[in-house]
Amino acid sequence: MMVSGRSLEAGTALLTGAFGAAVVISSLENGIGWSAAGVDAGTFPFVVGLIIVSGSVFNLLQGWLHARDILLQSNELKRVGMLFIPAAIYVGVIPLIGIYLASAAYVFGALVQHRRGAFIFSGLAAIATALALYLIFELTFQISLPRGLLGNALGF
Repeated sequence: MMVSGRSLEAGTALLTGAFGAAVVISSLENGIGWSAAGVDAGTFPFVVGLIIVSGSVFNLLQGWLHARDILLQSNELKRVGMLFIPAAIYVGVIPLIGIYLASAAYVFGALVQHRRGAFIFSGLAAIATALALYLIFELTFQISLPRGLLGNALGF
């Protein structure tokens, strides 16, 4: 299986365009424009979403007009999938198990796969990653990161 530059550019532009559209739609719920208190909460995300959608449309047109030949061969596509699939799973499980546990599992899996059996090092790096996220965001900046359904069920 081979992937052309045109299809890769189109797929990427459609994916980023959908993300931008979701940002625009969700910011409308928060209100855009001015209120008695000043700028509404959804104004900045709305503008950012419009920029993302505009860039996506531009990339879609550029990719379509300036099509390249085959961009990825089947072995290269397999390597991209080995990076993309775990990252997609990581993002997908954050709402379920929270960002700390998901990040630790992602780092552990990536390092074990890369270092072939270095379980102790991978485990320590995974714990250090989760701890660093907690220390930096929760304690230093006092920004609460997603704890997921598991964290909510456990009372965190």
